Amino acid sequence: MKKRVYSGIRATGRLHLGNYLGAVKGMLALQDTHDCIFSVVDLHTITVPYDPSALQNSIRDVILDYLAAGLDPKKCKLEIQSKVPQHVELAYLLSTIYPVSRLEDLPTYKEKKAQYPKYVNMGLLYYPVLMAADILLYKAEIVPAGADQEPHIEVTREIARKFNTMFSSTSSGQVTFPEPQRFETEGQYVPSLVGIGKMSKSVEGTYINLIDDLDTIRKRLASAPTDSGTSGGELPKEGPIAQLFKLLALFVQKETYTKFEQDYREGKIQYSEMKEVLAQTIYKELEPFRKRRKEFGENPKLVDSIINSSLEQCRQMAEETMAEVREKMGLA
Repeated sequence: MKKRVYSGIRATGRLHLGNYLGAVKGMLALQDTHDCIFSVVDLHTITVPYDPSALQNSIRDVILDYLAAGLDPKKCKLEIQSKVPQHVELAYLLSTIYPVSRLEDLPTYKEKKAQYPKYVNMGLLYYPVLMAADILLYKAEIVPAGADQEPHIEVTREIARKFNTMFSSTSSGQVTFPEPQRFETEGQYVPSLVGIGKMSKSVEGTYINLIDDLDTIRKRLASAPTDSGTSGGELPKEGPIAQLFKLLALFVQKETYTKFEQDYREGKIQYSEMKEVLAQTIYKELEPFRKRRKEFGENPKLVDSIINSSLEQCRQMAEETMAEVREKMGLA
């Protein structure tokens, strides 16, 4: 049997390069050889400030971006998290066996508390348990995700082990949940355009959207901080210049990268030239995406049919898992 794959992206806006290189490329690499479910995790979206009137459009945008990026509904299932209620049911049941103290220690929880000090809610603390439920609901073994999600995937493994120990039948040798592993992609960490951190939909100015035209890409790259270009020497390992070169390495040919690296070492780097080359390369790579995005956007009935068919299959799979979980926990 094919190994099961699950991954999801929040509905906080259209997909950007970080989503594409960090998650979607992994999805594309797996859909031909694995049993894949890819979700719009809208319940995770509402743990931080959001606009309720824009949420449905944001969900639709992610679905359209998935399809435009090359996810094939004949090879994988596309899910909207809130449309499969078993996610929430399983999350609650799993929350009864996992310690609060462990959740409070997670670096992602601390980062979000710092980012939204006036919006610290139970959903934010609960986020890793719901994520674990998302993955375990389908008994997924592989999760395409960025390196920053590894702490959450480790929580999922811990919850799976604890559930298996507490409730699985030892006599049969069968456990309820596998322990999932993260699938790494080349662009699992895509540097932001502000000189620090990674691209994030929740931090304006850090990202390039997949749908952006050439002028928009140029403008976004133009805002990326640089130095005067006269320092020379070895490339720095961190900071704005390092970030820009890391982004360059993800898109251009080796000889092009080497040319700009040599220019930097010799103190004659022209960042405007470097950014223009990068903008043109990114725009060209995303050209097929933009074409497919337009085609799917102009065919809403086809998109609705894809979503409804996938959701029906996902609900059936989810209910099979929940029937097993309820029985093992004494709830059926």
